[in-house]
Amino acid sequence: MRIRLNGDPYEIAGPLTVSALLALLDIDARRVAVEHNLFVVKRAQYDRAEIHEGDEIEIVNFVGGG
Repeated sequence: MRIRLNGDPYEIAGPLTVSALLALLDIDARRVAVEHNLFVVKRAQYDRAEIHEGDEIEIVNFVGGG
């Protein structure tokens, strides 16, 4: 199944939840914000938000500084 991940084509094996995609990418869900088809997904919804063919996902890392 093909999606767009951070603007680039990306292949995944079938429908996944946002949580499953983050796990697949080895990304800590506590350190990112996720946008799914132009809507920000609340962290509490990561287990229920399903990603399907053609969806657009943006994953933004939080960066600290000072």
